[in-house]
Amino acid sequence: MGISGGLWGLVLLIADIWALLNIWQSRESTGGKILWTVLILVLPFLGFIVWLLFGPKK
Repeated sequence: MGISGGLWGLVLLIADIWALLNIWQSRESTGGKILWTVLILVLPFLGFIVWLLFGPKK
């Protein structure tokens, strides 16, 4: 894996944090925010992609 894998992990961490901040700043209901947060925390890569495509928009 080496440096390349670590770099992709860091990029994924930053993307997930950005998604979580956007989720909690959105006008989505609290239940929706919790569901999106759990999805991203349990499945970081897939959860981010799904949120990016179908998540709450500003």
